[in-house]
This record gives sequence, C-alpha cells and structure tokens, in this order.
Amino acid sequence: MLTTFPRLLLKHATERGSAPAMREKEYGIWQTHSWADMAALVEQVACGLHQAGLQRGEHMIIVGANRPRLYATMLAAQSIGAIPVPLYQDAVAAECVFPINNAEVRFALVEDQEQVDKMLEVREKCPQLQHVYFDDPRGLRNYAEDGLGSLDELIAAGKVFAGQHPAFFREAVEQVQPTDVAAMFFTSGTTGNPKGVVHTHGTLIDRGQAGAEFDKLTSSEEVLAYLPPAWVGQNIFSYAQWLVCGYVVNCPESAATVTIDLKEIGPTYYFAPPRVFEGLLTSVMIRMDDAGALKRKMFHYFMGVAQRVGPARMDGKSIGFGNALLYALGNLMVYGPLRNNLGMSRVRVAYTAGEAIGPDLFSFYRSIGINIKQLYGSTETAVFVCLQPDNEARADTVGVPCRGVEIKVADNGEILVKSPGLLKEYYKNPAATAEVLTADGWYHTSDAGFLDAQGHLKIIDRVKDVGRIKGGANDGAMFAPKYVENKLKFFPHIKEVVAYGDQREKVCVMINIDFDAVGNWAERRNLPYAGYTDLAQKPEVYQLIKECVEKVNADLSVDALLAGSQVSRFLVLHKELDADDGELTRTNKVRRGFIAEKYQPLVDALYGGKTEQYIETVVKFEDGRSGSVSATLKISDAKTFAPVKAAA
Repeated sequence: MLTTFPRLLLKHATERGSAPAMREKEYGIWQTHSWADMAALVEQVACGLHQAGLQRGEHMIIVGANRPRLYATMLAAQSIGAIPVPLYQDAVAAECVFPINNAEVRFALVEDQEQVDKMLEVREKCPQLQHVYFDDPRGLRNYAEDGLGSLDELIAAGKVFAGQHPAFFREAVEQVQPTDVAAMFFTSGTTGNPKGVVHTHGTLIDRGQAGAEFDKLTSSEEVLAYLPPAWVGQNIFSYAQWLVCGYVVNCPESAATVTIDLKEIGPTYYFAPPRVFEGLLTSVMIRMDDAGALKRKMFHYFMGVAQRVGPARMDGKSIGFGNALLYALGNLMVYGPLRNNLGMSRVRVAYTAGEAIGPDLFSFYRSIGINIKQLYGSTETAVFVCLQPDNEARADTVGVPCRGVEIKVADNGEILVKSPGLLKEYYKNPAATAEVLTADGWYHTSDAGFLDAQGHLKIIDRVKDVGRIKGGANDGAMFAPKYVENKLKFFPHIKEVVAYGDQREKVCVMINIDFDAVGNWAERRNLPYAGYTDLAQKPEVYQLIKECVEKVNADLSVDALLAGSQVSRFLVLHKELDADDGELTRTNKVRRGFIAEKYQPLVDALYGGKTEQYIETVVKFEDGRSGSVSATLKISDAKTFAPVKAAA
C-alpha cells in the first residue's frame, strides 16, 4: 500500500495511541514515548518549523545520535514536505561543509554542544545556514549567536501555532505524496565528494515492508537503535520499519552504555555490522580466558557440542536424541547464560551486513541459538536486496532476492539489480545517476558476484577492486583485496587490513591489531608493553599475526579462483586506522587508495624486499589538535602454499 511516513505515524497514533513507540534512557532510567506522544510532538515541531520558514522541498540536516526528538524532527520536516538529511555525528566540521552547501541547507537540528560548535565553525563557509536548533541545552547557556535556538523554544512556538491553526498539520500531511522525496543520505565518499542519494517515501516504505514480510516482523518487536542515523541501515531498521510495523525503538543513553542497554532491553530484532559481533565475541573469549579451569573446561566442552550440532539444529534439521539432550544441557549451563550476557536472549532475528562475516563467527552465534543471518543491499537500494531465509543461512552467501527484486550478472561479473527500492537520483549529479541507473531500470551495484545453484547471491569483491597479479609464479591470477582482507579480519587478533597486489607480482598487506584482544593475549603471557605502537611491533605479536596470515594462505590455496591472492609479506601498522585521519570512511570502510598514498614508503618497503621501514604519521586527536606518531616498522615474510588441484 502506497503511503508516507507521517501518515503511518498518524495511523499508529489513531489505532494504538497508548502503545509505546520509543524509549530513551536518560540518567539511567528508561523514558517511554507513546505513539500519541510522538504524534503530538511531531505536530508541534512541524508547526514550529513552518512558522520559522522551512519550505516544502527544502533540505534540513539532522546531526546526532538516536534520540526520539531527532526522529520526531525528521517526521516533522517530512510532514510539511521538507527533506531531512541526516549527517554523521562523528564527522569533523569540515566534512559537513559539502553536504550543507550541496543541499543548500538553511535549517539544522543538532543534538548537543559538540554539534552546535561544528555548525558555528562551518557558518563562514556555509553562509546560508541560518537556523540551528539544539536538543540538549547543556553547556549552551551563554551562546548568543544569531539563529541559534533550542528545540524546546521551537516546540513552544509550534504549540501556539497549532492551537491557532488546528487543521494545518493534518492538511500538510495529506499534501505529501508517496512519490515525494522523503530523505537524502550522503554516501561515505571513498573517492571524491560524497553523493546525495535521494529516496522517496515510496521506495523506503516498500523496502521496509519487504523486509518485514520476509521475517514476519510485528508490532511486538523490540529494537535497539545505536548505530549512526546517517547510515541508511539504521534508518531502515529504526525509522522505516519502525513506522511500517509499529514496533518499539529503544535509544541507548550513550555509546558507552550500549552493551548494558542491550542486556536491559533484550531486543527481538537486532542488527549489527560484523565488527560489533566480533567485538562481542572477543570480549566473551577474553573473560573466558580469565575464568577458572573448571569453568573454562565446561565452556569449551559444550561449545564443541554447539559447533557440532547447533547450526543444523538452528536450520531445523534433526540432530538425534543424544545430541538434543547434550545440547539442552549445554543450553542450561552455557548457551543460555551466554546469550543473556550478550543481551541476545530474546533475539528472534539478527542481521549483519556491510562486510563479509567470518564462517567461524557466523557459526558461533548460530550454534548457541542466535538466528544470525546476512543481508545484501546499499544506500542506493534502500538496503533490502537479498535476505537469508531462516533455514538457509550460510556464511558464504548473502541470501536470496526478496520481494520485487530482480538480479542479473553482467559479462564482467558485476551484479545488476532491479527493485522498487532504487534511488530516485544522485542529488545535482545527473552524470553519476546515469552511470548507475540504466534507461530500462537496472542499477549497477559495482559489486562482483554470482548466483549459486540454490539461487543465493555470492559476493566476491568490488568490480573496480578485482585485479590481476602481474609477473611471478601467479601471473594473471585473480586478486580480490576485500576477500583477502575479510578472511584476515575473521581472526579476533586482527581488527583491520589493507591488501595490495593488483598489477604486482605478489600480495602484501598492512594490518591493524585488535588492541584489546592482543593486549589481553600479551598480559596472559606476561609480555609488557607501553601502548599500541609498542605492542604492535613486539616479535611475539608478529609471530601471532604471521600464524593468522599463513592459515589464510592455506585456505586460499584450495580456492582455484583465488589461490594466487595468498599474502607474501605483511607489516603491523604503528597506529589504528581512523576516519578522522581520512583512512576509513564514516562507515568504517578502508580507503585503500588514500592509504596507499599516505603510506607510500611502507608500500615501497613491502615490495622492495626491506625488513623494516621508518614512518612518521600526522594524526588528529579527539579535541581537534594534531600530533604525530612515528616508529620503525618490521616487515615479515609469510609462507605461501602451492595451489591444491581439485579432485577430478
């Protein structure tokens, strides 16, 4: 059914006004907002924005964490035909300039003092930014800049206007059509300026409904909204599907309390990128390593049982009476308490996407009774392209096309998608729009992959990143950097990887260790260290990482397509890759080209046969200051394996 987000809000408020719509944790206490409360708040904000001069078709930026009043402001802007544009709250001020100017933004709602300071900093470069409203007034009492005001003041003005014009809000909502633009999301901009992805109410709602139908979501679901609202995935799960299904969205108190809040809420529908699942598992294993011998023995025994029969049990297959009994005992002693400790005791559906998830990690969660699945999509497709059915979840695929989606594979291996959820356009960028959208409605994903015999989609890498080894024993072999990077990141001791090899005779990688995991590993071995840089260069750490690299090489050697992508040399970086330093996007994707330029001496040393290389790097601190980190990095060779010929 074609509709709009404000109409969905009013539908819930009319039919089930007293039911909880959102919860927000403040000062350690959960505050509940009903659907009727949200509708009243949205009306007041919409009237306030209208009175302040926000026009139909105009953009308004929203910057902050997940907060009910920020979501209400998005709905309010949509109610009067304006277009909310969420930006990443951890972006530095300079990163906000292009989106604000590109979208000609006059109005902004930001969460707190930190975000207000950013907006005031960019005003010189964005003179049209006239109105900046803030939600949290702490620290802002003595700010007296023109156009700066609190959301409370806007709401108060809107309340007065709504009282004088009681029909205004409903009439405004009725004017908004499903084909109208609902939101714009800026891509992460791995190369050049980010692009504004334009979506209508119809595209976003259709994909929200398709996902809800696929997993039989209802109004009784509980969701924790903790990822950036500027990321389309968070927007789909906590906004589009929230309004489609009418379930409860819970906003954590802060990033630091997410793990605690997860346990308190016990979500039934959960989404996290692989690195969050990796982090949760790493913390479990660290605690388990510190546990007593008896507890460790029991844990490892029952985890062995879970890994042997758990995934089959999760897929609805018979595991036999004896195994069922053992699993039930393990559930009582280990799996149940573990799910509870992870905050996932009530999870019915858990999704991961954005990057490939390691088979071991995937199997671990499914083996202890958590229905983790993978999905495939992007900002341009409003997320839902492929989803995994409950009994067909596999680590090496991203599922089957969901309702309304068609997939075909181009001659060069690129995946093309046709879907009701496709972007309308890239804002003010017809050339880029024409590059990705064909005249007959196919979207170029830029991903290389194929559909397997069961109709599941497999992703290899980005089309532009798939290269060839040139020279040496593997001359002409396929090189898929992301595939290699992800296989290495499956190890808990490795946090980030950057792989090079296209048009070169061998593959070399730069690695970030996981400081918590490797730090705990070092402490258990009484290995002293003074910080990240010191720990990263320990010979013992290099040996640990070398073992991980060689295990990946052994795995790659049996893959006929990618045996030539084995890693010949590696180094461990002296600092963690950081979005503030331009090395990662705001969605934590590696900017491989930028890193190659920034660390050119390291790339040259890897390929030049050196055993060490001095490097000094400028870094940005959280308070905005700059500094530098320097070190002499060791470079290590790794064992590679002869390709294993498949049996005839």
